[in-house]
Amino acid sequence: HFVSGLEFDLATNLVGQPLVRQQVMKGLREFLENPNPVKPLVMSFHGSTGTGKTYVSSMLIRYLFQRGLQSPYVHHFSPIVHFPHAELIEQYKESLKRWIQGNLTNCGRSAFLFDEMDKMHPGLIDVITPFLGPSWVVYGTNYRKAIFIFISNAGGEQINNVTLALWRARKDREEITLQDLEPAISKAVFENPQSGFWKSGIIHEHLIDFVVPFLPLKHHHVKQCVISELIQQGLEVRPGVVQEVADSIPYFPEEEKLFSSTGCKTVASRISFFF
Repeated sequence: HFVSGLEFDLATNLVGQPLVRQQVMKGLREFLENPNPVKPLVMSFHGSTGTGKTYVSSMLIRYLFQRGLQSPYVHHFSPIVHFPHAELIEQYKESLKRWIQGNLTNCGRSAFLFDEMDKMHPGLIDVITPFLGPSWVVYGTNYRKAIFIFISNAGGEQINNVTLALWRARKDREEITLQDLEPAISKAVFENPQSGFWKSGIIHEHLIDFVVPFLPLKHHHVKQCVISELIQQGLEVRPGVVQEVADSIPYFPEEEKLFSSTGCKTVASRISFFF
């Protein structure tokens, strides 16, 4: 059963994200075990750069679809690529709606990934609201087995601040709960006029099933990323190199230098300096 495969993969390869594992697995399990879901599964991933959002979404897709991101049933949108011009927003709305409708008519079990929601023009994403809710029919398509994943850096700063505050209050990241983070994320993402979710029906109608927060990574997490990257590139894992690569990354806050400013994002490119 691929759900346990995914769970194992997340447990072994996703560094330092206990809440992500818990939320994603709960969401997928409930959704896939239900032969007649009342609505599509809608997840929103939040966190600063390099904390694993794209990594987890592609891992999910790899388990769900035979050809992974190359599958004809997986659709990936990036505002910068697909919706670059604010003045064409009406045109984008029309084509996005048609695209989703058409693809759900072909295959109900489709996945739609929306990258960089923080760069999405406010108002655009609203056209997909009817596809996310429990209304039993949208233009005659059965769309309730679809999966929608929104990815954004928005809320990342707030997640980092909360994690830092809790660390100062001696609360370990493993003890951080969704309740600790949700209010901060909501404020940053859903109540922000600059955000793609601004005044969106998706928020008003509570159509997001799972808000998934990605925590900032600490030094030892970055070391784990360096080790996996070395193994993946077929290079020798030398403790000295692991330490040096991890040390070469900027950390914040200034005094404590607790969390990596770029998560694990620049690890791969930094490794090449040492070989």
